[in-house]
Amino acid sequence: MRRVFKKVLIANRGEIAVRILRTLHELGIAGVAIHSDADRDALHVRLADEAVGIGPAPARESYLDIDKVIDAAKRSGAEAIHPGYGFLSEKYEFAEACAREGIVFVGPPASAMRNMGSKPAAREKMAAAGVPITPGGSASSVEEAHLTAARVGYPVMLKAANGGGGKGMRLVHHDHDLATALERAKSEALRAFGDETVYVEKAIVNPRHVEIQVLGDQHGNVVHLFERDCSIQRRHQKVVEETPCPVASPELVAKMGEVAVRGAKAVGYFSAGTFEFLLAQDGQFYFLEMNTRLQVEHPVTEWVTGFDLVAEMLRVAAGENRGYTQSAITRRGASIECRVYAEDPASGFLPSPGTIAALRAPSGPFVRDDSGYYAGAEVPSHYDPQISKLSVWAPTRAEACARMRRALDEYVVTGIRTNLAFHQKLLAHPEFIAGTYDTGFIERHRDELLGYATVREDDERALAAALALAVHGESQRSTNPAAAAASAPAQSPWVASHRARTLRL
Repeated sequence: MRRVFKKVLIANRGEIAVRILRTLHELGIAGVAIHSDADRDALHVRLADEAVGIGPAPARESYLDIDKVIDAAKRSGAEAIHPGYGFLSEKYEFAEACAREGIVFVGPPASAMRNMGSKPAAREKMAAAGVPITPGGSASSVEEAHLTAARVGYPVMLKAANGGGGKGMRLVHHDHDLATALERAKSEALRAFGDETVYVEKAIVNPRHVEIQVLGDQHGNVVHLFERDCSIQRRHQKVVEETPCPVASPELVAKMGEVAVRGAKAVGYFSAGTFEFLLAQDGQFYFLEMNTRLQVEHPVTEWVTGFDLVAEMLRVAAGENRGYTQSAITRRGASIECRVYAEDPASGFLPSPGTIAALRAPSGPFVRDDSGYYAGAEVPSHYDPQISKLSVWAPTRAEACARMRRALDEYVVTGIRTNLAFHQKLLAHPEFIAGTYDTGFIERHRDELLGYATVREDDERALAAALALAVHGESQRSTNPAAAAASAPAQSPWVASHRARTLRL
């Protein structure tokens, strides 16, 4: 393969920085990591060819500082910057700053990011392009919010105009609750995104959250790579994703894909991007937003299509004519992803930062764990608590579910709380197995999914000790083969660690 760049800086951290680095190295491209003071010993820093410190732990003083990121790229001699997701990935100002400095931004054009970055503006653009949108309108004042809500009908959803991730959102069922909800949504939007603008949207009752992956080059070739179902959410944030969507027919997927491609072309989009839709129970779908970047859940699409989306983004950014045609895009099998977080589901999914005492990731056929951590690493309190994204592939959905359950059973993390036991319960739930869930699934089944005791500290210590004993034992046997038989334990430490971990359930 021809090398598209010699050196690329990754404007991110954690598991996504590690994932991008791996593709860079496969393509023969040097990868430059950036890091805050808190991430000095992070895995992405250790794996990079070069690393540049960019400031204190708070993201606004490091990863969100455009000038510092650009300066790091210039000092390292990087030709391009891949933003990953989160942080600066959807800031058109960042893409514009890269262009001014002669650095290639590995992503869409700034104009498309600007058009799709504001949800109200994006809704107008998509409506003009024939993309179905949910009824809604402005909420610049309490009076206007009441008028808009009365026009579209309750229940309604208040949403931050320039944000995402569930922040600045409020579901309102009655007119008398609107003013208070609006005040809280605006306040949260201002804290999270620096902009208190909120709008009103008709709430679709018990929908599924289905998204379409689009991919285009700079020569006008745009295709979709099918759908992902992202309906398993807590606090409006995704925790499990899969493809195909269990309830979407091939005809419906084709229609949604066609609409997404039309929307992408309407704003001159290229690179990887995602159109998010709400799928109503009657089969109608409505545009929610467009994410002008790589998605956390992109591995499930890579599993079923064979595309390396990071590699495609790099080649598109280099100006290659990829010649994408929809008829050439095929998929096979099914894939599921679970987001593994340092958080405590039993305490409302509160983050659980700290030092990872022991870590054993699952492996085996068709199992992929994109992680940004290692045993002994610190999970900082300053950033998103995602440890990894665990994904699997199988010929059928039933087999993919079974494979994920097996992988989750192998996953061991100690020293911090995680949502692994939550995932185990979810993957075993009859409603998930049947594929009949929607965005309200977790809330409806809180007692079943979250009703387990947290692990006692002495249990955690026992588990960490068992894992340490296993590692030590393997080391001793490898350096002293003659003593291996005599020192063989009656019970495998891995078995002991697994039994200790089941106390989480």
